[in-house]
Amino acid sequence: MAKKGNRVQVILECTEHKATGLAGTSRYITTKNKKNTPERMELSKYNPILRKVTVHKEIK
Repeated sequence: MAKKGNRVQVILECTEHKATGLAGTSRYITTKNKKNTPERMELSKYNPILRKVTVHKEIK
């Protein structure tokens, strides 16, 4: 039986990459506690296509 908790899996997608129009996407999968952070997450992560650290926002 699976545990029922507040931790959910979220997908982070690069915001700068969408604006450039280049092929491909930079996405990361992570987890967050929905009780402590109900709003959407924003983290600085490395984008291998742009070869720099960019802001990744939660999608869905």
